[in-house]
Amino acid sequence: MKVAVYSQHYYDKSFKSFEDLIEVLLSKNCEVYVESSFLNNLPSEVKKNESVNAFSVLDESYDLLISVGGDGTILRAVTYVRDLSIPIVGINTGRLGFLATVQTDAIKAAIEQVIEGHYKISERTLLSVTTHPKNEALQETNFALNEIAVSRKNTTSMITVETHLDKEYLTSYWADGLIISTPTGSTGYSLSCGGPVITPEANSFVLTPIAPHNLNARPLVIPDKTTIELKVDGREDQHLMSLDSRIVTLSNATIITIKKADFKIKMVELMNESFIDTLRQKMLWGEDRRN
Repeated sequence: MKVAVYSQHYYDKSFKSFEDLIEVLLSKNCEVYVESSFLNNLPSEVKKNESVNAFSVLDESYDLLISVGGDGTILRAVTYVRDLSIPIVGINTGRLGFLATVQTDAIKAAIEQVIEGHYKISERTLLSVTTHPKNEALQETNFALNEIAVSRKNTTSMITVETHLDKEYLTSYWADGLIISTPTGSTGYSLSCGGPVITPEANSFVLTPIAPHNLNARPLVIPDKTTIELKVDGREDQHLMSLDSRIVTLSNATIITIKKADFKIKMVELMNESFIDTLRQKMLWGEDRRN
């Protein structure tokens, strides 16, 4: 099995997990490839290990990608996987971890199960974005697993986000910004702004305003076949658009078109895992004493 390993940060907790991971992969005779910039920051004894190779891009020859970090690390890993259909396993060395569900004390058992094929796949919908006029920064990575958001830049004043759904005018949000979230992203930025939790299998997106001034503006769940068109106005001539953790600056004259991407990401779940179980644990549902 050919396995890619991705991580962003070198610190004690993630490195210990990384060591445990490499040990179990090599014991199972896997071909191990570590993302090159992360590998360069590791101790020399790791870099000199002839069983550990480097990668800078992925191709269809890889059977698995393992992300070591939090959910943000997985969002970065997705930019390597793209439309290659490589399953992703998340080892959680971060905090909440809705995507990175393998805990550090269960790495050996979990990875052995995955290598032996004892897992299931949760397919996750992505968003894609195009702009008019075109933006060079979006030519390579114009997709997001969690959300695409527009927000104000260099001002404390609100922006106005004129919003159309399938060419039909919806409303103009007066707010700090607007989040368009996938079901996967519904437990992220959207949730912190009052959006609903959506199960991964739901064929839906949600529009969640950020600190809206028009107080009757509420999150709106829409079919994921909907084409969303946005135009931003405000006191500044520019605004920000984020695709998960990546940010670009756009002119207020830009027309933003958002729709469902034409590929999905495959997240690995162990046989005893489910989104509902993860949700209950992470959100502490049922922890009230009255239950």
